[in-house]
Amino acid sequence: MKQTTATGQTVKEAVESALAQLQITEDRADISIVDEGKKGIFGIFGARPAVVKVSVIKDPIEEAEKFLLDVSEKMGAPVTINVEKNGKQVKFILSGEKIALLIGKRGQTLNSLQFLTQLVINRFSGQYLNVMVDAEHYRERRNDTLIQLAQRLAQKVVQTKKEVSLEPMPSYERKIIHTALIENKKIKTYSSGEDPHRHIVIAPK
Repeated sequence: MKQTTATGQTVKEAVESALAQLQITEDRADISIVDEGKKGIFGIFGARPAVVKVSVIKDPIEEAEKFLLDVSEKMGAPVTINVEKNGKQVKFILSGEKIALLIGKRGQTLNSLQFLTQLVINRFSGQYLNVMVDAEHYRERRNDTLIQLAQRLAQKVVQTKKEVSLEPMPSYERKIIHTALIENKKIKTYSSGEDPHRHIVIAPK
């Protein structure tokens, strides 16, 4: 963690000095007053400077972005990242020549990256943030695929009167399936199993 100790005639001056040294604004600083100082007689005799210790508060989004850049580089698939923040929702959109390596089979590698990025960002955040990691809009294409799959399997369940279990999926993908079939009165959907093997079951009513 970057930090510095600074002095000044007043606490305010000491803080301003520390902020200038660290090149940050006060909202990015963790300020600890070591000594409030003393003016002394006539402002000279017995005077003592104020001393503060200031540390840089790490930005959670910047830390998450650094994590993704580092991991992708080590995987041999360097990326550029576009960040979108909406309230407590943070979306990292990855782009690169070898993006398929980061997506993996059925998005499994991307899901793992998203899970780890969620841990990193909330390690440094004062409030819980929800993270989505996407790679050249793979999530949108995956959503369309899941909806088509759900509808096709629902038809099969209606015809055969037998339930069908889907492959294990993360919670937000299971939600897509539930939502896609919620208005189908001939079938019901529910989740079964424990993570990471939790999956959707489509069954006849």
